[in-house]
Amino acid sequence: MNSYIVDTHCHLDLIEQKGLKLEEIVENALQNNVKILQTICTRITEIENLLNYTKKYDFIYASAGIHPCNVKEQPKISAAEIIKICQNPKIIGIGETGLDYYHDQSTIDLQKISFLEHIQASRGTNLPLIIHSRDCDHDMAEILDSEQKNSEFPAILHCFSSSRDLAKRAVDLGIYISISGIVTFKNATNLQEIVKDLPLEFLLVETDAPYLAPTPHRGKINQPAFTRQVVEFIADLKGIPAEKVAQKTTENFFKIFKKVKVS
Repeated sequence: MNSYIVDTHCHLDLIEQKGLKLEEIVENALQNNVKILQTICTRITEIENLLNYTKKYDFIYASAGIHPCNVKEQPKISAAEIIKICQNPKIIGIGETGLDYYHDQSTIDLQKISFLEHIQASRGTNLPLIIHSRDCDHDMAEILDSEQKNSEFPAILHCFSSSRDLAKRAVDLGIYISISGIVTFKNATNLQEIVKDLPLEFLLVETDAPYLAPTPHRGKINQPAFTRQVVEFIADLKGIPAEKVAQKTTENFFKIFKKVKVS
């Protein structure tokens, strides 16, 4: 593949905690034509640690935000505070934020408050909102619909594994959909059918490493290099060359992550 790949969503700190060193992660990524990485913030208290990765390599970027599963343990943060943090030139996205009804339903109200602050920060910076959505399709669709109609903001449904209805409603709102290694799993037939029908113009690719290693790497520590398998699998689903998927998803990355200059 001549066109290079972007891993729009990984967690370099967590990959290192699993035992892989940054130099090894980067070398493996480059050998597999993955030339831009975004390491995602899940705890705002860890932002300085994440920014250290961006200082070591020009092609590593970061986001800023609080994961919905961490809203109870993390300090409450306002849109204004997020916006201030995002003045750093290497922070290119807001999140990950969103709703997660799978792990802890006792924090739903807190999750929604946090999510709305992140949405406001996205509006204030024009940086894309990186959305985690699990077992909450109805509420997620309602919030995205009402908030986009109130005042638009760029957004991505990351690591998408939800319903066809949510995918359609997202695309209708101009929201991008990021596909992870889940699409390669044998039991992911519903997701595979959805991805087959989704327009390439709205797709991004990611690993969510160190989690969810794609086939044929199941059971291994996931890493950005494996974004290549996601690209190749999507290409097979759609019956198009892998190079086309790489090229288009990378073009989409630059369209939505406008803070990153095309190299």
